[in-house]
Amino acid sequence: MEDFYTIQGEGMNTGRAAYFIRLGGCDVECVWCDVKDSWDANKHPLLTVADLLQKVKVSQTKLVVITGGEPAMHDLTALTSVLKDNGYELAIETSGAHNLTGTWDWVCLSPKKFKAPLAENLQHANELKVVIYHPSDFEWAEKYKSMVTQNCICLLQPEYSKHTKSVELIVDYVKTNPSWRISLQTHKIINVP
Repeated sequence: MEDFYTIQGEGMNTGRAAYFIRLGGCDVECVWCDVKDSWDANKHPLLTVADLLQKVKVSQTKLVVITGGEPAMHDLTALTSVLKDNGYELAIETSGAHNLTGTWDWVCLSPKKFKAPLAENLQHANELKVVIYHPSDFEWAEKYKSMVTQNCICLLQPEYSKHTKSVELIVDYVKTNPSWRISLQTHKIINVP
């Protein structure tokens, strides 16, 4: 769908310079999605892995984030292989609803109620990032926290349109449940694309 060099705005890599490759196609289709244009892969031009590598090389970063839409809908073996061969650190942001392909340094799994993650993907998560849209989401978050490994970092992130209401609930929840951390969409707060 698009690719760009920016600052990672959320999750455990917040604040790091990163080259983003956003792939088109999504069958999860969250009602609060902020990139609904990504859902239909056919709306976006195809790029070769070589073209993407050249764009990444122009940036000064060593971190490449593959996101979507839902990037795991695609076979990412060739893309990740070329990027790894060129010395890049690779992160994926996925709902976990599809089999993971490729080689990853960091897996950010953000499960969605609209399409459950595959059990095997929960075991690969370095980061579990649960978006809090409604107070009932805390119980749902705990369900998935119980399925990831002990080394997985667990984050609660307010859905941005309800940011002011959700933050207070999340702060109180994390204070009571300190194994969780808070993730904010800082790129939206400081207006970085």
